[in-house]
Amino acid sequence: MAREICLRQLAVRPRTRAELAGALTKRGISEEVAAQVLDRYDEVGIIDDAAFARAWVTSRHAGRGLARRALANELRQRGVDGEVASEALGELDEETEAETARALVERKLRTARGEPDAVFRRLVGMLARKGYPPGVAIRAVKDALAAQSAEAAEFAEHIDADALADAEHDLDRDTRTLD
Repeated sequence: MAREICLRQLAVRPRTRAELAGALTKRGISEEVAAQVLDRYDEVGIIDDAAFARAWVTSRHAGRGLARRALANELRQRGVDGEVASEALGELDEETEAETARALVERKLRTARGEPDAVFRRLVGMLARKGYPPGVAIRAVKDALAAQSAEAAEFAEHIDADALADAEHDLDRDTRTLD
């Protein structure tokens, strides 16, 4: 029964050990039986959290443009060990993350309407929701605006990306201490 549950879960998409353990628990399988089945699946390579994490990072970064912070959160939610997640996220360097941020902004900027300051806020917000650090987000939007039009370039010229990122970081830190 436990094997069938695991195989059905794995037929839909790759799963972490923690996800399979949760599915077994929800179906009333004892911890002892679940551990035996999961250990065996681990041994033969049917479940491999490290491979899952690497594939997840690659897929979600390329497909959705998610940054390391958002990806780390998703891996944590799926029960991937912190060390395994860090190793998978290590394959995504800052340069690649910044390039992806720029590409996302350029794509959204093509259809963006409104005043440069409103467009700036919307695009920085979009990148923030995808997990990009403030400095990366602000620089990507500033650079894209500067290349777009004379009016947008004039607006972008007055943006101090470092000061905004520092202020954002300070605000984020202050908010966390209030929680």
